[in-house]
Amino acid sequence: MSSSTAALTAASAASAALLVLAAFAGGVEARERESAWLPAAKKMAAAPKKVAAAAAKVPAVIVFGDSTVDTGNNNVVATMLKSNFPPYGRDLGAATGRFCNGRLPPDFMSEALGLPPLVPAYLDPAYGIADFARGVCFASAGTGLDNATAGVLAVIPLWKEVEYFKEYQRRLRRHAGRAAARRIVRDALYVVSIGTNDFLENYFLLVTGRFKQFTVGEFEDFLVAQAAGFLAAIHRLGARRVAFAGLSAIGCLPLERTLNALRGGCVEEYNQVARDYNVKLNAMIAGLQSSLPGLKIAYVPVYDDMLNLINNPSTLGELYIFGAVLFSFFTGLLSQIICFTYAGLENVEQGCCATGMFEMSYLCNEKNPLTCPDADKYFFWDSFHPTEKVNRFFANSTLQICLRELLS
Repeated sequence: MSSSTAALTAASAASAALLVLAAFAGGVEARERESAWLPAAKKMAAAPKKVAAAAAKVPAVIVFGDSTVDTGNNNVVATMLKSNFPPYGRDLGAATGRFCNGRLPPDFMSEALGLPPLVPAYLDPAYGIADFARGVCFASAGTGLDNATAGVLAVIPLWKEVEYFKEYQRRLRRHAGRAAARRIVRDALYVVSIGTNDFLENYFLLVTGRFKQFTVGEFEDFLVAQAAGFLAAIHRLGARRVAFAGLSAIGCLPLERTLNALRGGCVEEYNQVARDYNVKLNAMIAGLQSSLPGLKIAYVPVYDDMLNLINNPSTLGELYIFGAVLFSFFTGLLSQIICFTYAGLENVEQGCCATGMFEMSYLCNEKNPLTCPDADKYFFWDSFHPTEKVNRFFANSTLQICLRELLS
């Protein structure tokens, strides 16, 4: 696991100054890294007490959605959409089924809240209910708000994720008792990321027939209604604090750029769809909160965060701190040399894996000689999914919203 995986712990949130101290204390050739997206980093550094207070209130992180948050459920599903092989997980130390070179946003959020650094997949036989009591992921890569989306690649539909959530609660009651189980479910932080596949794998791919049933605007309305039904369902089951991600700039994914080669750049039509859908989703969330007692939903503006990084890649830098211990034969004293460098993203158009233009899942494999040596220079890991470095930023941004709107 790379040292970057500790970037969102409560300790590192204190400030980059802690890294300087660590470099002095760490001995020969110490090297640490911390995210240097300055606005978010300053907020985290300025509010360690707020993070600590929130951590005390959050017993678990519970995750629903698609490949952006699937921590390994598809490993045991009869689907071709898997990532439990190298080079996936390269910077995590193992290919766990995460569609990334390392960790996903819920992992970083869990660690920042004092919980385990990896949110386990519910279907992973290596974990049990004692693990799931502190965090659990029901997400499935390739799924969507529309049940038809899950059918395209034979993955877990969203309704089944909710059924697993019900089963989880029964197991939790047997494990911890009714009162403790109720508290965990009520006080948990719920993270939901879903919707991209409904458009790119379903509607625009012309494989389910939805394009014949709905105009684009009508399909957006249909999906928003599905999202409302899902939120109402988990509210009935006890969920109270939900971070719900909007669509990203889906027209800027490397795969869509490749398909748009004749015109070049992002597919603006798809980005417009994402913007329109997000407006409707935001309005639904506002209305739902007022009608369901006790429910708090924080809308996460992934679209804006993504375009900010794509348009300003140098702003997501890494603060590298090198510490070296030198012994002076003249004075007999130890001295330290500390050097700082700052490096942002270098490629925001292609993925690190293979050519980075269309490869994903089995097309992204360890035998491809073109895979980049340093994923931290890239926004995307494969043609669809961000690198761990970018996921860490998304996690930090989402956590700030949660601290403000859900956990205060």
